[in-house]
Amino acid sequence: MQFKKVFIFGYGSRGRLVVKGMNQHHLRVTIIESDANKYQLAKDDGYLDVLLVDVTADSQLSELNISDEDHIVCVMDDEHLNVFLTLSLRSLYRQATIYSISNSLDSNQKLKMAGANRVIDLYEVSAKRIHNTLNRPIATKLLDGFLSDSSKISFKEIIIPHASPLQGRLASEINYRAYGILPIGISNALNSASFTFATSIESKVISTGDTIICMGEDDNLESFEQKIENMESIKWK
Repeated sequence: MQFKKVFIFGYGSRGRLVVKGMNQHHLRVTIIESDANKYQLAKDDGYLDVLLVDVTADSQLSELNISDEDHIVCVMDDEHLNVFLTLSLRSLYRQATIYSISNSLDSNQKLKMAGANRVIDLYEVSAKRIHNTLNRPIATKLLDGFLSDSSKISFKEIIIPHASPLQGRLASEINYRAYGILPIGISNALNSASFTFATSIESKVISTGDTIICMGEDDNLESFEQKIENMESIKWK
């Protein structure tokens, strides 16, 4: 499967974590730094696709040749530089998707005005995290276990190919347990906004182009996806 390329601007304390998380999901990541020490840190951490670029120079940014399908993540430690960079990248790459990370309400507004498609508010994320910990401690603890660095649990979107053996069958008939995975839900091929959660898939008939979202260990998810893509025999309940 071909993944879109992700350009990460900044390899500071936050950027380092972002890059690590994206590599765990096998995304094609290019790290861009303007600080020579952080550039070297990325190289020392074992990343090969690292560029030392003056992010204040449009001439150097334009040479990156970012395509319309690529994703950009602005996570510079300096908030003012992050806003300036977002503005510059939007003027150079009008169709690319830009994510910018903010840690203040003032920056939120500036980043949106600068052209960020989505602003990730660290204060909002932290507030939701605290709220969940206080009000749903068991669920939060379970989710932490699934998504911690030591866990191999992740999510996968699997598209049903043409003439798949799943075509016309009920989604609830698949023996997910036999593959060691857990279904989260199904997105309708004709209406991507229509999503059926696993708790309501008893009567959901699978169609070509539908997307099954599953959770499980990476190896099990890969194995299940290969069986569907290669149209091998599926285990039923």
